Amino acid sequence: MAHQIALIPGDGIGPEVSRAVQRILKAAGLEIVWHELDAGAAAIEQYGTQLPEHVVETISRLKVALKGPLTTPIGTGFSSANVALRKKLDLYACLRPVANLPGIKTRFDNVNLVVVRENTEGLYSGIEHEVVPGVVESLKVSSRRACTRISKFAFDYALRHNRRRITVLHKANIMKMTDGLFLDCAREIARDYPDIEYREMIVDAGCMRLVQEPERFDMLLCENLYGDIVSDLTAGLVGGLGVVPGANIGDSVAVFEAVHGSAPDIAGQGLANPTAMLLSACMMLDYLGETEAAGRVRTALSVLLDSPQTRTRDLGGSANTETFTAAMEAQLRSGVTSK
Repeated sequence: MAHQIALIPGDGIGPEVSRAVQRILKAAGLEIVWHELDAGAAAIEQYGTQLPEHVVETISRLKVALKGPLTTPIGTGFSSANVALRKKLDLYACLRPVANLPGIKTRFDNVNLVVVRENTEGLYSGIEHEVVPGVVESLKVSSRRACTRISKFAFDYALRHNRRRITVLHKANIMKMTDGLFLDCAREIARDYPDIEYREMIVDAGCMRLVQEPERFDMLLCENLYGDIVSDLTAGLVGGLGVVPGANIGDSVAVFEAVHGSAPDIAGQGLANPTAMLLSACMMLDYLGETEAAGRVRTALSVLLDSPQTRTRDLGGSANTETFTAAMEAQLRSGVTSK
């Protein structure tokens, strides 16, 4: 039976990498009916909003979506469609696996960690107002419910994926009530998982350690703002946002996404690297129970990344979007997924 999946191609290079991933998954033998939806800049002209209600309704009904990058306005203007989508679908867990890939040379060789970020509260609650002219205030919101469920999500993930250590990054030395609550909830959940080592680290010290010895970390559990910053920082350890996947997951709905920007400066030129969105699609396949197909796609990708001829130019290769995609299709259809 074919999987019914919502697809938001996104802005800028989003449609190009989305089409590439669709072709690659088809070459892997997957039967997918795609329900294409516009959001972000592509939706503003037609619907007057970045996130039309029918987009939310469709994803809610189908339960699974794959999303390309959406342009997020800075400062005034439209609010973030990414944040709105997480809130409306209650996608409370942001999941970012970060690991070294073949052929991508970085300062570190043994990075293999997972960032789990609470997605719905903290300073990203968006509760801001002007107290008096020239003075604005932003409220950081933390609830026991949200802190508990993200902690349980992290420990359950660790158990299912043989992760042995969770480090909570916090600033409870300063924000004693909000971050203190986050720690209280994480400690409470940790007691139910005695086989998983539990640690705590102040976020600024944690960031320093991450760029010194990233191999010391296994899983990182963070509130919203810290998780946003740390997940991008860790991506930089393995080659940048163009080579790491991401997912936003709730109790019944999951949205898998390329976490890099829309790169409007190269849109339409056939230069975009589909790797991040392809790896996000592999996470989606795992979620759907298609682990064998996900494994074949990841193996084929490893073969291509190990050769300059099939790496895209941003990774020091000579391939463009089309040659990369065609090479992935050929690799998968040949049935040869190793060198």
